Amino acid sequence: MAERTSAGLLSMMLEPTPAVAMTLPAEVREKLAELELELSEGDITQKGYEKKRSKLLAPYIPQIQGVDPSLQIDNRIQASSQVVLPVSKHNKSRAGNARDERFRSDLHTEAVQAALAKYKERKMPMPSKRRSVLVQSSVEACTPPDTSSASEDEGSLRRQGRLATSTPYQGHSHPAVEHWFNRVIQGSSTSSSASSTSSHPGGRSVTNSAAHAALNANATATALADLMAHTQLGVPVNSRVSNKIQQLLNTLKRPKRPPLREFFVDDFEELLDVQQPDPNQPRPEGQQMSPLEGEPLGLVTNWPPSLPAVLQRWGTTHPKSPCLTALDNAGKPVYTLTYGKLWTRSQKLAYTLLNKLSSRNEPLLMPGDRVALVFPNNDPVMFMVAFYGCLLAELVPVPIEVPLTRKDAGSQQIGFLLGSCGVTLALTTDACQKGLPKAQTGEVVTFKGWPRLLWFVTDGKHVVKPPKDWHPPVREASNDIAYVEYKTSKEGSTMGITVSHSAMLAHCQALTQACGYTEGETITNVLDFKREAGLWHGVLTSVMNRMHVISIPYSLMKVNPLSWIQKVHMYKARVAVVKSRDMHWSLLAQRDQRDISLSSLRMLIVADGANPWSISSCDAFLNVFQARGLRPEVICPCACSSEAMTVALRRPPEMGVPPPGKAVLSMSGLSHGVIRVDTEEKLSVLTVQDVGQVMPGAVVCVVRVEGTPFLCQTDEVGEICVSSGSSGLAYYGLPGMTKNIFETIPLKPSGVSISDRPFTRTSLLGFVGPDNLVFVVGKIDGLMVVSGRRHNADDVVATALAVEPMKFVYRGRIAVFSVSVLHDERIVVVAEQRPDASEEDSFQWMSRVLQAIDSIHQVGVYCLALVPANTLPKAPLGGIHISETKQRFLEGALHPCNVLMCPHTCVTNLPKPRQKQPEVGPASMIVGNLVAGKRIAQACGRDLGQLEDNDQARKFLYIQDVLQWRAQATPDHPLFLVLNSKGTVASTASCLQLHKRAERVAAALMGRLNTGDHVALVYPPGIDLIATFYGCLYAGCVPVTVRPPHPQNLATTLPTVKMIVEVSKSVCILTTQAIMKLLKSKEATAAVDIKSWPTVMDTDDLPRKKCPQTYKPPTPEMLAYLDFSVSTTGILAGVKMSHSATSALCRSIKLQCELYPSRQIAICLDPYCGLGLALWCLCSVYSGHQSILVPPLELESNASLWLSAVSQYKVRVTFCSYSVMEMCTKGLGSQTEALRLRNVNLSCVRTCMVVAEERPRITLTQSFSKIFKDLGLSPRAVSTTFGCRVNIAICLQPNRLGKLAEQGTSGPDPTTVYVDMRALRHDRVRLVERGSPHSLPLMESGKILPGVKVVIANTETKGPLGDSHLGEIWVSSPHNATGYYTVYGEEALHADHFNTKLSFGDTQTIWARTGYLGFLRRTDLTDASGERHDALYVVGSLDETLELRGMRYHPIDIETSVIRSHKSIAECAVFTWTNLLVVVVELEGSEQEALDLVALVTNVVLEEHYLIVGVVVVVDPGVIPINSRGEKQRMHLRDGFLADQLDPIYVAYNM
Repeated sequence: MAERTSAGLLSMMLEPTPAVAMTLPAEVREKLAELELELSEGDITQKGYEKKRSKLLAPYIPQIQGVDPSLQIDNRIQASSQVVLPVSKHNKSRAGNARDERFRSDLHTEAVQAALAKYKERKMPMPSKRRSVLVQSSVEACTPPDTSSASEDEGSLRRQGRLATSTPYQGHSHPAVEHWFNRVIQGSSTSSSASSTSSHPGGRSVTNSAAHAALNANATATALADLMAHTQLGVPVNSRVSNKIQQLLNTLKRPKRPPLREFFVDDFEELLDVQQPDPNQPRPEGQQMSPLEGEPLGLVTNWPPSLPAVLQRWGTTHPKSPCLTALDNAGKPVYTLTYGKLWTRSQKLAYTLLNKLSSRNEPLLMPGDRVALVFPNNDPVMFMVAFYGCLLAELVPVPIEVPLTRKDAGSQQIGFLLGSCGVTLALTTDACQKGLPKAQTGEVVTFKGWPRLLWFVTDGKHVVKPPKDWHPPVREASNDIAYVEYKTSKEGSTMGITVSHSAMLAHCQALTQACGYTEGETITNVLDFKREAGLWHGVLTSVMNRMHVISIPYSLMKVNPLSWIQKVHMYKARVAVVKSRDMHWSLLAQRDQRDISLSSLRMLIVADGANPWSISSCDAFLNVFQARGLRPEVICPCACSSEAMTVALRRPPEMGVPPPGKAVLSMSGLSHGVIRVDTEEKLSVLTVQDVGQVMPGAVVCVVRVEGTPFLCQTDEVGEICVSSGSSGLAYYGLPGMTKNIFETIPLKPSGVSISDRPFTRTSLLGFVGPDNLVFVVGKIDGLMVVSGRRHNADDVVATALAVEPMKFVYRGRIAVFSVSVLHDERIVVVAEQRPDASEEDSFQWMSRVLQAIDSIHQVGVYCLALVPANTLPKAPLGGIHISETKQRFLEGALHPCNVLMCPHTCVTNLPKPRQKQPEVGPASMIVGNLVAGKRIAQACGRDLGQLEDNDQARKFLYIQDVLQWRAQATPDHPLFLVLNSKGTVASTASCLQLHKRAERVAAALMGRLNTGDHVALVYPPGIDLIATFYGCLYAGCVPVTVRPPHPQNLATTLPTVKMIVEVSKSVCILTTQAIMKLLKSKEATAAVDIKSWPTVMDTDDLPRKKCPQTYKPPTPEMLAYLDFSVSTTGILAGVKMSHSATSALCRSIKLQCELYPSRQIAICLDPYCGLGLALWCLCSVYSGHQSILVPPLELESNASLWLSAVSQYKVRVTFCSYSVMEMCTKGLGSQTEALRLRNVNLSCVRTCMVVAEERPRITLTQSFSKIFKDLGLSPRAVSTTFGCRVNIAICLQPNRLGKLAEQGTSGPDPTTVYVDMRALRHDRVRLVERGSPHSLPLMESGKILPGVKVVIANTETKGPLGDSHLGEIWVSSPHNATGYYTVYGEEALHADHFNTKLSFGDTQTIWARTGYLGFLRRTDLTDASGERHDALYVVGSLDETLELRGMRYHPIDIETSVIRSHKSIAECAVFTWTNLLVVVVELEGSEQEALDLVALVTNVVLEEHYLIVGVVVVVDPGVIPINSRGEKQRMHLRDGFLADQLDPIYVAYNM
């Protein structure tokens, strides 16, 4: 095998280097592209493709001396050729220092090394981590930020030297050539198509000595840089994150997709790919196996009738004979228990338990009761006395571990076991009882999930000597329960296995016969004496044969791993019972000991011989200790199972048994459940040793793992089943599971049972080999079935451990398990990292482990996590508590310090990407809908013409005229009232006051500006803003309201102000003195060029001048004001509002909300754009109602301000934004009681409208309603509105107000529907029931305003759609904006937004496109007019949607799933980068949790959205930018991410 590996190292792939690639003639590149295409279309086989390709490339590949060109390309350079890899010094030195490699099976290590050599050193992008999170590594070990920011091409050349030394294997595999040419072709063609770059693995530069000779390194570098520039996709080259992503794109392997099958895809459904069995997979071909019988159980005349009888015999005839020697942690014998002592002490305890414990004058225990035995691992003597004491008292001992804390791993499950066994008493030692956690009363606490227990200390002073005439009942062994042994299942639940007296006795007899035990032998036992082999050999069978047991505690082994060998030598022990771990540990320590001999051993029982990698420990142990008297034949592996006890055991040499067997099996065969003996040529083999012969008196057969228990064929792996008198009876209290496991009836293929005796399933997977030897290849508990193939956790662990001689992780601290994600098992590997391993080394190790597992097991690892040393939950005697680890992984409580996720390679069952169908024409669409009986999706608000109302303001064409009229007609009528953060009135304005203040502003402007000039109003929310707005209108100027910069955050807020001022072409800025100072301050100079501001005027102290006359626009179509807002996609858009649109908007809102002068409304919105601006500045003047204005900023210092105001002024109608609502739910959620005491009462509120330009946030509105229900808020009061740039008020949902109901103003409550999220991705609406999987609740966006018409149009064909079809919402109304003043950065795109016509149907109406997707649905409710109500549902902004896998995703849906996945995720935002999905999560918790989120986020997005997350970025709370309306600014976030400005806690790149 060694020769093979070295040949493997030498055979390498010659990559056509980039320089060569670049010089390929165009026609060759074209032919290569055609070939590629043929291969991808399936028109040519892989073999044919390679042949043609090598033919094309042959002339262009530099030749190596003495090697035939065809060989070079075909990757067949023989070891004999002159190409030799430079072996680094590092490598040689390792070979000499073989001590820490010795324990691994060399075969496996070499296989792993060779497998890794096949891989190119693919440079995976390292995750980036914030300093504070680097729990492990020292600062020096970290990559300084500058080195990692080098682009991949420099890096690969620069790291050449270092790599050659640190990685002993440098062979390269064939994807390379193909890969470079693919890249060249892509680079030379479009080079911007993201998907094409991502599907090919990234190549590294040439690492081949021969090729180095052929090519100048500089040429390579420039060629490579050239190529990279092609695929760089316009990324800022200096940014660290973007380079990592680029690197990631280049290293993503083409996902392993199974061959495509033809199946019919239902349009709605995304069918998950079902793994079809590979027709070429190996199948069993052997004979039918026949059950295998062990030799008969020998009948010895003096076999005792029961175990207590044996004890009585030895205790009375050989009282001085040593039974058990206990050692302390220094290895000194503390106490030797003799058979006489064991007998008398057990009697005392039995008598005490039966006669001295009572409750309410009744004896506490009756024969047959279960009693817990809680003894520490270093006190075998007390345990043995307690165990036999219980047997003598006819009580049933239940040995369990000592619970150390209330939260021990698995301790809750032990409690469940005790409860189900009805245990009320626990026996323990004095020392142990003192160490248990106590409650205040001094009693032992009740552990989580445990029943209430009485604790009884069994030490001498607490037990009573029985009277002379009392004798314990010593009966013959019956089928009554003798003891209960606990076992933990794969899922972590604990079962109690009951063992009868007769089975206990029969098992002791079978072990005595199989091991050839003789009376008085000495045996050393390293195992746990409470269960399994430690109990069977060291407590039960030893007493049967009057043996002397030297018990080695685990704590001593930790201090001195050689202790058991020293004791074998010292006591001349004939037998030792160990696990492979103990052999391995002693290897590491054996150097110091010269004078020990193992020649006395006749049997070294390896209790976990069934573990496939015990063979390496056995071989290595023998290598070292053969020189110290250990004979090879004394090593006796055995196979045990809690249910069936000892299953098979290799007999000691004196019994004349066949020689031991080894099998080298093909891993891939095993994964399909068949045995294929491998000729050791392949890399992926498993070497297993036999576990000997079947036990005396037992019958063994192998049955199929799943389904009906049919017998296996001889070359098939199945579950081993045993039928014998010495196996367990049942799982205590679990009859159903007992039937499945303990009463299996194996069947022949004909369906006939093979025997009338029931068999017990052992949960061991294996087969019967030659010479009737039993072989075990794994356990059901460690079985992971991935895509229909079986893998064993232990094998995967062995492969991971063979990657590096334990430099980075601890050998025994590695867990492998599978989790179910997206209908298949996914493999997770968790290991404890050594504290001295640097970030980069660990990452390197992780990526190598992934490659090794992929190569040897042909299975991808889904997640590999490293956790800090000593943090994985421990099983009682060392080892890892797997089920608890898995639980923590799934709950996000593992706190890893390094994570690598590889969903791209593992997840092969995603639905096929959606192919766009040739679109149906709009005309056929209409006809189709008519035929299907669907109406065209069109709806409108009430007709303005038919609404008679006594609207005085209608007489005026211009809003400023309305103000002048009100100032004359009702001069003292209060219009506005502004509150400050204390809730007191900061300022007010009546009609006349507002008019006067506006006149002053107009007078100041008239001399200086021309009519039609644009004026920027930079004011805090308040009356000044409203007065200057009307002042501009009086003077004939066009106002532009601008949010003032934030004094604490000038750097980010001031540029926006500057941009709006510039884009709106404002010639003058009106503001307050304070803001004027700010605009020209020193701090402002850092953010913007303050010299380029237009004229800035402050309006604080204007002279009281009347303007001569107010300006009258010549036509109502003239521009009234500009409304600027930054959309969520980061686009600054200003819309033009004409005078006629302004008046129409006010009238529509007045009619919808029934506003008239006697009403009061409260507004908690920003007054700078959209509906907020209209409600602050326009509506009160038009309708004459009083507006109570609450600036949202004031809520930051007083969250209850808005609700208190609503309550104080008994407001019936109020408006707010989602951010205000969120502030109230988060800030006041726990304070409703305090608010009630302050008399806040919201029962006056008829309607509370949330102003938004997005899909209604149901969860937020519902939790708001729920929280404030206690303050009298009606559950029906909260409703939503919808507006957008082209029309700022399309829907408003006032509740039934009753005053004008007869005129049809009231409408039905908003309705909620549930739609299928999967259909939505295909641009379809499919209604489902509430709670059905993949359902998404959507709430109607409000009632369409009077005069507004809405139609749903197909985004591509611009044809009208039918009812309940998803399309773009188009709107037509007198208050549509007249156009964009400018869309900063995207002018051309939006030219048709305001005047579009349908391509079919009603082709006359002029519509404006909202840019939002939604649908209309006619409901069963009726409007007051008797018409059926049409509900409009907004799904989301078109600009925001993500196109992935041919489907359309709305970010909010993915974000909602992610936020639900872990309690510490405060907020989340997603965006795409090239074709990768990037998920940014805000972590609200300790930074330790950051890496827990990576796997949970990846899982939930896969499960719910069928998408693979490319990058997970964990950031601090508040990093995701949110605008004043409470909308996430995802594009700003994306820019920040790509420019590396987020200061992330952790960035994980999913491979």
